[in-house]
Amino acid sequence: MPKILFIAAHRPNRSPSQRYRFEQYFSFLKENGFECELSYILSESDDKVFYKTGNILQKLSIIIKSAKKRLVDVKRANHFDIIFVQREAFMTGSAYFEKRFSRSKAKLVFDFDDSIWLLDTSKANKMWQWMKSAKKTGEIISAADMVFAGNTYLSEYARLFNKKVKIIPTTIDTAVFQRTKKYEEKDRICIGWSGSLTTIKHFENAVPVLKMIKKKYGEKVFFKVMGDETYRNEELGIQGIPWTSETEIEILSGFDIGIMPLPNDQWVKGKCGLKGLSYMSLETPTIMSAEGVNTEIIVDGENGFLAKTDDEWVIKLSQLIDSFELRKKMGMKGRATVVEKYSYESQKNNYLKAFNELLNR
Repeated sequence: MPKILFIAAHRPNRSPSQRYRFEQYFSFLKENGFECELSYILSESDDKVFYKTGNILQKLSIIIKSAKKRLVDVKRANHFDIIFVQREAFMTGSAYFEKRFSRSKAKLVFDFDDSIWLLDTSKANKMWQWMKSAKKTGEIISAADMVFAGNTYLSEYARLFNKKVKIIPTTIDTAVFQRTKKYEEKDRICIGWSGSLTTIKHFENAVPVLKMIKKKYGEKVFFKVMGDETYRNEELGIQGIPWTSETEIEILSGFDIGIMPLPNDQWVKGKCGLKGLSYMSLETPTIMSAEGVNTEIIVDGENGFLAKTDDEWVIKLSQLIDSFELRKKMGMKGRATVVEKYSYESQKNNYLKAFNELLNR
């Protein structure tokens, strides 16, 4: 039975990137003759330290512990047929571990779903940015036997260093992501956003628009933010809701409109549209910033809306708020798009084909 070692930062079911890009395929791969093992370096207790400001000595301890874990992985690399590195094996600017993996008997697969070479460091770890390197991503790609890129923009970057690149979109398991609440006409409309501590800054781009919507519609609208429980906006009546895998679908199913605002910058071009896809999979009409892969996912006015300026955001949000029929129709078309192009079912055989291709070389 071929063995795959998945190398990633986080424990199972913690990171959206990991869940949607490889963890959800474990059962399918096992059914098709592969043995899968995940090696991660940040525990639940590490999380509470690593993504908050300060705690310098504790963070140094985590880095040392993580390096030891990766050295163990290097020593046992020859026991695997494929080593799959998601984003990076280690949190510094060194590609040492990936290069060691590439010299083992195992084939090295590198997977990425963001413009990670741009070093978009979280606020809590800005002081550690000097440890990062913009060259690292290219070095890993060069060392890999195969690269999985989340969209066309990322694939174009990867091909600067390696020709063996496959575009594998971030996917939703539409058998799991099914709306738990009937989509019906309501007196009050919920406009929702989901994300994390590191992406709440993107939600802030929508705040001026949401204030205009609040002024226009008053109590007819209310807002929810999931993923950063510390977030508050008194003017909009928002108290952030924590993300958990157990409550995610239930909370998202309460959204009448899902929004994915993004700035216009290089980092955004590498985004894979996961927030928008999660809304769409639940038949929630979705508005995304007209940036990056969003313009490939959304056909404006059909399966969702694209907006670039504040005025466009207000106009398109207003259309959805004013029409239950438009919300329902757009939501159904959005889910159909996910099922066809961005679902686990639509991509699982591409994973299998790629891994078998590597082993048959």
